[in-house]
Amino acid sequence: MAGHNKWSQIKRKKGALDAKRSKIFTKLIKEITVASKEGGPDPAGNPRLRLAIQSAKAVNMPKDNIERAIRKGEGNDANYMEVSYEGYATNGVAIFAEAMTDNINRTVQNLRTLYNKYNGSLGTNGSLEFIFDRKGVFVLKNKADELPDEEEFTLLMIDAGAEEVVFDEEYITVYCAMEDFGAMQKKVEELELELESAELQRIPKTTVMVEDNEAVRKILQFIEALEDDDDIQRVYHNLELNEEQLQELDA
Repeated sequence: MAGHNKWSQIKRKKGALDAKRSKIFTKLIKEITVASKEGGPDPAGNPRLRLAIQSAKAVNMPKDNIERAIRKGEGNDANYMEVSYEGYATNGVAIFAEAMTDNINRTVQNLRTLYNKYNGSLGTNGSLEFIFDRKGVFVLKNKADELPDEEEFTLLMIDAGAEEVVFDEEYITVYCAMEDFGAMQKKVEELELELESAELQRIPKTTVMVEDNEAVRKILQFIEALEDDDDIQRVYHNLELNEEQLQELDA
């Protein structure tokens, strides 16, 4: 999983510089709206909304945008459906896309167009369940001067339910079982840690290594095209990158 995790770290760092802000805002506004509709407009009693607001603040979304999205959900004006789509890119790379849409037909048509363009194959729901585990993933700012040493911090996280804690220069990524997500969220809030993001993600149990760099480039283009679609909230995959490919991405 090292190459897969490293790819995520590179993507996160580049995203801070290269992301299209309007696309990010659109996806977060949907998340805030649906969270407000399902759990109420008070973030103190709505963990999903609280996390969505934290994510919005992390990318400097204006307060007015956040409040407007909350009101939209509170007023039952949100007609979004949460759906997922599973399939394969070339070379047997599994692709799991989560969508939030007000028009299923539009979303499916857009996905089919992208799968055809990049020579992928769209599968049936449940076809990739054996490849991905649902895990809680917390990304924290690595502020060494404000945190215990790595060993002590890791033990604190394990006590709260962490399965794995990964450190790099800028971030600390904590993985936990889906069932421990709430307990981990409480621990992060209790310790007043600076949270970059917190969500349930689909982590691959097995990965696929593609040696052909041109094929890798096209697969990554496909993933980025899916992520760029307004209806798609998150895209997960099981592509593993070798050191040379990682260095090229990090350049």
